[in-house]
Amino acid sequence: MELHEYLNILKKRWSLIVVITLIATLISGVASYFIIKPTYKSDISVIIGKQDAGDAKTTTQNYNDVMMYQKLVKTYSTLVTSRTVAENAIQKLGLNMKAEQLQGMISVAPKGDTEFLTITVKSRDAKQAMEIANQLAVSLKEVSANIKKVDNVQILDPAELPTSPDNPKPKLNMAIACFLGLMVSVGVVFLLEYLDNTVKSPEDIEKLLGIPVIGTIPVIVDSEK
Repeated sequence: MELHEYLNILKKRWSLIVVITLIATLISGVASYFIIKPTYKSDISVIIGKQDAGDAKTTTQNYNDVMMYQKLVKTYSTLVTSRTVAENAIQKLGLNMKAEQLQGMISVAPKGDTEFLTITVKSRDAKQAMEIANQLAVSLKEVSANIKKVDNVQILDPAELPTSPDNPKPKLNMAIACFLGLMVSVGVVFLLEYLDNTVKSPEDIEKLLGIPVIGTIPVIVDSEK
């Protein structure tokens, strides 16, 4: 097919394309606004390393221990999602949930090759997400101090109350649904055209038989009838 033939196919079935695209966008909007329950996210950042006492000797030691603390970040990433830390946070906050539930709400992300560690908590309650994130940092600090007998966790940025849901994102979801609906509708249009083997024009006859059309019989409509 040539380009103008593709355009003619789309033009012929443009209404089907519009309907499918609008339905997909509408379904996505309804689901995002009324069906999917919003989830809130709260982050807290901690630094893995001893607190600097300020003297030259301690500063030199901390500088020499940077690589060690960077490696410890991976250890503390696992520790913050452990059952022990989760149970400690549940007990301190008086939460009515199991450790496995809380562990499923937590995600941890080291910031590259640094001593920084970001703890993220997702919850359907914005205030709960903030409180759990802050308590997890405190619980990590307490549990690690009990296990390693040294306080290597320093809280940098406390978690704040989220002002908007992290998920769903209605506008983004509707834009994606609109694009997918458009692609699917175009595919359906071309599929219907491919499955339609009826002859509709002299050009179809020339393609089918490989011979030119020398004449056509017009349809005569009797106006009196």
